[in-house]
Amino acid sequence: MNKKTMLGTALCIWAAQLITSQETTSQQPINELEEVVVSDSKFDLKREQSGKVITKITAQELEKSQGQSVATVLNRVAGIYMNGSNNAAGEVINTYVRGGRNRQVVIRINGVTVNDPSKINGEFDLRLLSVNQIESIEVLKGSSSTLYGSGAATAVINITLKKESKDKIAANFESSIGSNQSQEDQDYDIQEFVNSASVNGTLGKFSYLASFGNQYADGLSAAESPDDSSETFEKDFFNKYNVYTKAGYKVNDRFKFHFFGAMDFFDSSYDDGARVDGNNNASNEQLRAGSYWEYKYTKGSFIFTDSYALLDRDFETDTYASRSESRLYTFDAYNKYRFKDSFYTILGVNGAYSDYNGYSAFGRDLPLNRDIDDNQADFDIVDPYFNIVYASKIGLNINAGARLNTHSEYGTHLVYSMNPSYTFEFGDNYIKGLASYSTAYITPSLFQLYSPLYGNLDLEPEENTTIEGGLELFLNKKTRISTVYFRRDEKNFVDFVDLGSFVYQYQNVAEDFTTSGIEVEMNTQLLDDKLQLSGNFTYTKIDEELSQIRIPEIMFNVTTGYQLNKTTFASLSYRYNDDREDSFYNATTFEVEDVTLEGFGLLDFYINHKLLSNMNVFASVSNITNEDFQESFGYSTRGRNAKIGFSLSF
Repeated sequence: MNKKTMLGTALCIWAAQLITSQETTSQQPINELEEVVVSDSKFDLKREQSGKVITKITAQELEKSQGQSVATVLNRVAGIYMNGSNNAAGEVINTYVRGGRNRQVVIRINGVTVNDPSKINGEFDLRLLSVNQIESIEVLKGSSSTLYGSGAATAVINITLKKESKDKIAANFESSIGSNQSQEDQDYDIQEFVNSASVNGTLGKFSYLASFGNQYADGLSAAESPDDSSETFEKDFFNKYNVYTKAGYKVNDRFKFHFFGAMDFFDSSYDDGARVDGNNNASNEQLRAGSYWEYKYTKGSFIFTDSYALLDRDFETDTYASRSESRLYTFDAYNKYRFKDSFYTILGVNGAYSDYNGYSAFGRDLPLNRDIDDNQADFDIVDPYFNIVYASKIGLNINAGARLNTHSEYGTHLVYSMNPSYTFEFGDNYIKGLASYSTAYITPSLFQLYSPLYGNLDLEPEENTTIEGGLELFLNKKTRISTVYFRRDEKNFVDFVDLGSFVYQYQNVAEDFTTSGIEVEMNTQLLDDKLQLSGNFTYTKIDEELSQIRIPEIMFNVTTGYQLNKTTFASLSYRYNDDREDSFYNATTFEVEDVTLEGFGLLDFYINHKLLSNMNVFASVSNITNEDFQESFGYSTRGRNAKIGFSLSF
């Protein structure tokens, strides 16, 4: 039986089970839209008490994203464009939020900031994570440097990994298979496999968790062959493994701690460039370990969390090879204290120590030479910070803070924020007005400073100032509508500059420029909560004098979900990005050329059925219309693809 027949047979069996199943279970609970937010203050606050712009992706929403990538899930959030999420699985993902770059977004996992000191922008590689590992995601948009440090200029993505069960032992399994094909190749061969397993539980005061995940994808070339070419490019594979363990102990109601360890690894093949095939290999490995300590006392608590990571990246081609070895230790120690019922304070210190060794050679079979030395390429950052929240009973809320950035290369720099909001409640409804003024500070990366070919030791840090204003309407705990205006003024923008004669360097290219825009979001539940409607719209105005590669001016998402019966849920979603500017190196003219990428819209379908009390089966079809589009010039994107799978828990 060939792969195409196998996938078709599996779809038929799944459909038959869906139609004939007589298993009766209770309807899956529908979350009320009222939710607790943590990211804006590190306290558990109701949404109406927060003046920040926060999107929470819940566990229930993630359960409806089985087999998808973290980047695909984040793409649905207003203001976020995960460039590369529709390319071949091994292609680089760029996180653009409100017209910003990777270096303006902070990613945190279980309360600790993660990044890769060897990468150009120092960002964490989201390809290392799996949705199956994640319990929830909070996206805090706007500048949040006072709480989260250098780089938190456009957003903070707070990722919480799955927790252990309260039972003595529990197990979870998930598996899916699907196609991984371009618009031209519509054979529906099985080319992607995603699997995960977890064992966890609580034995008295001791808790434990161990999980394993794997993704393998093939069948799609990273580069797209030219329109006038009859050449068929070689398919490029992607293979990822995730291992996560955690052990905790609750001494008493006041004191608890846990230790964790993680290994995330992927390797892939990739091509030589836009519309150029190649036989190249890349690998990325992260080993991370750390701890969490919490001591509660009357009206407050003290928390310490830390993480130590070893990150290795390798690239191999016939004419070039490189290896990056970086180390990162981060910690966050803070005291939370509550005065009466209205004042919440945070006093803490956040630190990061990173260094980086870089090696290169003129070919995969040649010995590597060290050209970036960790004795020189290292950063030490220790930042004290303070934050206060006033949540009054009359509806006035104020969130304010300050942080003293203390950097081993750039000395000290003060950032601060002021975020007032006012909530007027009427019955189960409220209308909230919010405003904020905040500053951010973004230091150049180790690569931008110390790269032997492109580095520039004279780079100055970027400085951002952000203002926001908006309204949020909340009705009957079922409908939320919000509109937010944002404006970010940037100084000392760092860009990759062509100096002529094939010489490139990172430089501060602008004294100042402005990015502004508007975000509109809507969520509602109708027909006794069976029908769920959500949508968002983002308009981003970007300074045209600067290179804003691949960032769309207009984006919107629309999703309709319906509980067909007590056991079956289905959804249909549509996402649109308008025209974007891009550039590529023309190997014929030996010049970098500009090009406009046409806008595109993607229509996706998902269905989930509770087959047994502890077993769900699901299926999805992405890019239903088989839209032909590009996210990066000269690189392949996925056409219409199908996926089926199941999840099982004990």
